[in-house]
Amino acid sequence: MKKQMKSFFIVVTLMITTSVFASEKTNGLKFGDPLPANAFIELARVINPAVVNISTKTVPKQRFPRGYRDPFFDMLEQMYGLRMQPQLPNARPQMSLGTGFIIREDGLIVTNNHVIAGADEIEVQLIEKSDKFYQAKVIGSDDRTDIALIKIEGKNLPTVQLGSSSDTQVGEWVAAFGNPYGNGHTMTKGIISAKGRDINEINKFPLLQTDAPINPGNSGGPLVNLKGQVVGVNSAIDARAQGIGFAIPIDEVKAILPQLEKLGKIKKGYLGVGLADLDPQAAMALGLKDTEGAVIAQVEKNGPAAKAGILTYDVITEFNSKKIKNSSELRDAVADASIGSSIPLKVIREGKTKSLQVVVSERPDSSTPKKQRDQKKFTGTKAPHDLGFTVVDPNPVVRKEFDLEDDVTKPVVVEVERGPAALAGLMAGDVILDINRKEVSTASDVTKGLKKGTNTLRVARQGSIVFIMIEVR
Repeated sequence: MKKQMKSFFIVVTLMITTSVFASEKTNGLKFGDPLPANAFIELARVINPAVVNISTKTVPKQRFPRGYRDPFFDMLEQMYGLRMQPQLPNARPQMSLGTGFIIREDGLIVTNNHVIAGADEIEVQLIEKSDKFYQAKVIGSDDRTDIALIKIEGKNLPTVQLGSSSDTQVGEWVAAFGNPYGNGHTMTKGIISAKGRDINEINKFPLLQTDAPINPGNSGGPLVNLKGQVVGVNSAIDARAQGIGFAIPIDEVKAILPQLEKLGKIKKGYLGVGLADLDPQAAMALGLKDTEGAVIAQVEKNGPAAKAGILTYDVITEFNSKKIKNSSELRDAVADASIGSSIPLKVIREGKTKSLQVVVSERPDSSTPKKQRDQKKFTGTKAPHDLGFTVVDPNPVVRKEFDLEDDVTKPVVVEVERGPAALAGLMAGDVILDINRKEVSTASDVTKGLKKGTNTLRVARQGSIVFIMIEVR
């Protein structure tokens, strides 16, 4: 009789466990119910077939030693407007490993953006130790959310079920799947340690924290609950500690998947401004008591900010009812804003707070910043007061040397020596836009505009705007 009861208990346990993973309608085990002894065995059986190992190859793009230039690349640049970067003969491809999981039977795979970013070749292995590798192509990717969609050619492939990260609870059992250190399919278990970890350096979304071991190679793998549902995408670890890993909540991932598949990217909001942070000197020059806020360093003509009445030197302290501490917070807030929405913001202008409304547009595709060439010697106008820099009025030679656009007409810094200007951060190639809020048009205007005391220079540098504070004694 005891033997029959034991057999009956095992059968019932197996039935309960199987139903947990097979049924989409089940609510799983109730608190206080015994955990099936083979729960994680069943979990591995269900999930592993849909987990893939990803390997990438990136060919280093290096320049030949200084002085070498193949005329063939000059011809290509002239014909196609490309910056050619020939490889060194001994450059070796860089290899990296990661994980992904199949979400559609035709081979659509979710992984981390940092797993495939910059890769020249992406290979996917479905079965551990298999000799068969699938070539994958990138469907869409986004660095701020660290999510990418890749695809292989396939039919009737095993898939995972996407669950709800909002329903997860602290203390809930989870398992992390991946390919740590290239060792192949690996499963680790732990619990949800915390929810809503706001770590802007890692991700725009508040993250799930887990103590399920996550290692290099786990990136992009699924974090799965005991219902067999993916609740997160393994993304990062805290290298300072043990048992602190982070996963991107699956609810946030599901929200962006349609855009990634359709557009290949995530639409981001855009104001059409250049931003800078406040340091104590800049705050003092603008008459502010603290350094919180984002300074408007440049306003694009006819852009959303210009239409809203935002001016250069305005300090944005609030955007869409959220306090803004620095330019990074403002960039993120604008990027997350709905395209076409009218957003309230507050600015400090001339010591007074103003309320404005701005209609957010879509951020245009950005081009790769141009790289500065080896600096030549130029004869120009030396700055007064032994500040240690030289400016010239732009000409074709100067524009070419510092990769400036043809429409640049403002004075250009062509040399910076040791001295106050260098200590303040001024660099050769900087285009001086104004000094102490007064526009400058020529090199002569620069020398006239520099006065004793603190001077505020607004300069354009490689596609961005920065403020330089130079003290003249």
